[in-house]
Amino acid sequence: MGRRKTVILASVLAGAAALSLGGAVLAVNLVESGTRSTIESRLAAEGLTFASVRTDGLQVILEGSAETEAMRFRALSVAGGVVDRTRVIDRIAVIETLTAEPPRFVVEFLRNDDGISVIGLVPMAFGRRPILDAIGGDGSFQTVSDMLDSADHPIPPGWEAAVAFGLEALVLLPRSKISVSAERVRVTAVSDSRTEQRELERRLQRAAPSQIDVVLEISAPRPVIAPFTLRFAIDADGARFDACAADSEAAQRQILEAGVAAGASTRTPCTIGLGAPSPDWAQAAAAGIGTLAGLGQGTLTLSDDDMTLVVPHSIGESALDAAAGDLRQALPEGFSLAARLLEAPPETPETDAAEFVATLSPEGALNLRGLLADETMREAVRSYAGARFGAASVQLAASLDEALPDGWAGRVMAGLEALSEIDHGTVLVRADRLEIMGRSGNPDASDMVARLLTERLNNAPNLRISVVYDESLDPIASLPSPESCVADIADILAERQITFAPGSATIEGAAAETMDKIAVVLRDCGELRLEIGGHTDSQGRAEMNLALSQRRADAVLEALLARRVLVGGFTARGYGAARPIADNATAAGREANRRIEFRLVRVAPEGVETDPVGRFRDPELEATLVIDVSEADEETLRPRDRPARD
Repeated sequence: MGRRKTVILASVLAGAAALSLGGAVLAVNLVESGTRSTIESRLAAEGLTFASVRTDGLQVILEGSAETEAMRFRALSVAGGVVDRTRVIDRIAVIETLTAEPPRFVVEFLRNDDGISVIGLVPMAFGRRPILDAIGGDGSFQTVSDMLDSADHPIPPGWEAAVAFGLEALVLLPRSKISVSAERVRVTAVSDSRTEQRELERRLQRAAPSQIDVVLEISAPRPVIAPFTLRFAIDADGARFDACAADSEAAQRQILEAGVAAGASTRTPCTIGLGAPSPDWAQAAAAGIGTLAGLGQGTLTLSDDDMTLVVPHSIGESALDAAAGDLRQALPEGFSLAARLLEAPPETPETDAAEFVATLSPEGALNLRGLLADETMREAVRSYAGARFGAASVQLAASLDEALPDGWAGRVMAGLEALSEIDHGTVLVRADRLEIMGRSGNPDASDMVARLLTERLNNAPNLRISVVYDESLDPIASLPSPESCVADIADILAERQITFAPGSATIEGAAAETMDKIAVVLRDCGELRLEIGGHTDSQGRAEMNLALSQRRADAVLEALLARRVLVGGFTARGYGAARPIADNATAAGREANRRIEFRLVRVAPEGVETDPVGRFRDPELEATLVIDVSEADEETLRPRDRPARD
């Protein structure tokens, strides 16, 4: 009985303890729940809904992602206002919504006789080494000052192409400043002459990436013009400048406006150069041109500060004297004027008038005929012509006549010297005049001829110059276009393909002549962006054909490099049998499919689509295309019905 009471008492005590513990746990849970609810309400009231609240005993845990550090701190402050701050556990992450703008990557190259300086900021992923190795890797430049820095931001689109073009321009331009960014390359440089300026601009324009804005500011020093010469003529063929020089753009404008008012072409060139004898040169030239226009016919020559006005006899002496008097009053101080009326031609033409003719053919052969004074003069002409045009190119068939007019030898020599300034043409020397007619690929040839003859012949009154600029003779303007280069290569390959030993990438010996011809074309074409495509027939496994075509394209690229062709813009790509041009079911078709092709690579401007072979597409234009479909009428011929099959 006593033992039973003891057991009952123990059970009662255990139950009481359990009830007490359960009550305590319930009380703690109620406190945690109340604390969490209170903090959540206050966070919501503050607009801090990003934070979630969790309790663990007496600890309050805040979690979530705050947009800023200030919002995280506010959430912690709200929780710290409900419970002791030491009980608040911070597990809030901060999201940086305002990321720093990436830096503008720019590299500036400065090159002069002392070396090269490189300044700027490049992407860290691109690095400084590609630029520094490209500049100093071959030892071309003794001094390279490296002031480059890098930043850990992505490489912007177009950066690599812009830097490559900037480095290409740097090699070409010994005195230059080249600023390179991902969007634009600005080239500022000085050339030695106008010819070099045009050549540099042409090469850079051809090498410029199409997706990059390229600004070329290449200047040429103004030439020293001596004597400073202007020659204006009005005759039956109209008004024209045989030579035109100006000392500034404003002076050029003033002179050309006077020429246009007198009837000359609006497209007349006028060289801006150094050597004008007076700041009033343009004023004197415009006054002289205006006077000649008023007379209606003749020539005006202004050599330094000496002006010569020559008009035909039909103008009349009184009209010439009046015009010359007015012109002398209009000329600025320091300029002199000589006015001359040409003599009337004889009523009976002299059939045996003395003359000397020099004819330069387009092939470079010089034929000399006519009259010379004596054997000494003949040998002098032969020697001078041989030195100017090459002794093997000169044919001299001149007769001797001691009764030639004074100054004959000087006119002949001056005519030959002027003829050497043009590509081909004729010089006619007579007692009363000297004429030169021809064509040249130099836009300044007429100016040079006029200047030379004016100086050599001391403002000869009757001088006729008709030298025409011919773009087809211009060694720069007539350079082949990329399209014509590829067309020429296609013609060569049409005659004989580049062939390989069976199953290998070794170019057969018989194809060496084809490679030589292609190399000659490409060396004249300068820098191009070309793809050398290798193609096979469909025999064999596709993987093997693809690898073989790639090796063959690579072999052609290496063969061109060995032939000193600029291949920096070339790529080699194997297509395997993916692009057949003939039926692989026949031997002839398979032979046609085993080929090498050269294709121009064009980079499409941003936002412009291309088709699978790289041609640009114009979606807007395509949307306007309409295909008309006409309905067949009763008289329309139709194919016969096919017989039914069993």
